[in-house]
Amino acid sequence: PPLVQNPGMEVHIHPFQAYHVRNKNLATNYLQTSPEFHMKKLLSMKEEQLNNIFQICYCFRDEPISEIHRSQFLMLEWYRKNERYEKIMQDCENLIKFLQNSLSELPIKEKLPAAQAITVQEIMQEFCQIDILQFLETRSLKEVIKKNFKDVPIPKAELSWDDLFFLLFLNKVEPHLKKIPFLFLYEYPAPLSALSTIKKDNPFVCERFEMYIRGIEIGNCFNELTSYSEQKKRFDEQMKEKQMLYGYQLNEPSEFYDTLQRGYPASAGIAVGVERLFLSLVKTENPFYS
Repeated sequence: PPLVQNPGMEVHIHPFQAYHVRNKNLATNYLQTSPEFHMKKLLSMKEEQLNNIFQICYCFRDEPISEIHRSQFLMLEWYRKNERYEKIMQDCENLIKFLQNSLSELPIKEKLPAAQAITVQEIMQEFCQIDILQFLETRSLKEVIKKNFKDVPIPKAELSWDDLFFLLFLNKVEPHLKKIPFLFLYEYPAPLSALSTIKKDNPFVCERFEMYIRGIEIGNCFNELTSYSEQKKRFDEQMKEKQMLYGYQLNEPSEFYDTLQRGYPASAGIAVGVERLFLSLVKTENPFYS
């Protein structure tokens, strides 16, 4: 359903609220920012016996309109039960190959080479000359930005570790990514784990990747966390941060908690922006209205 009880708990993703015109005292719902919670619900229902599922649907995010974002956009999301996120990387490469061979009637951009897989630690070392995994405390990361990156403006407001990381990443790393035609950026620092698992042999990183094509982030993949207690702990922290930064809270994701308590299976999944994917492969100025 596009109208949901909880649209997602990400701190910096803002949903559209839907309210009852005739009875404003009824429970608040939201337009989905992703179909993730309900797709995971399907995978957790043993009577359905679903293993590999996908969906293409509209999602809604209250963010500024740009060349690569609209408030309403198409999302392609898929999950594989009992698979790890490396399998999703293979899916993405196969998808790109298929599309480049299938869109021959359209003005296609130069074909992409094979994807490069680079860890966040490696890419931060290359473009920032720091080992980001040595700065997983908020204070230490803020100090290194002040000392080594004086051209990166730090707002006076108190920032979380996540905010400091992306302040550095967006200013010092992302502008270079357009030089890498097809990129899987993986093993994000553990504070950015969101709904992903922590790597067993390296607790400083989590098992997730983002897919970039020609410098544009196209998709976000998690090796899915299945622990109810750990996920609730993370969501509680995100709820407090959203309240502190933006002055509002969402409904508790009780339906998703039911999914985890029912027994969500080991799986991996990714969300891909369809218009962004189209823009990355086809010569077009406006992928949203082509």
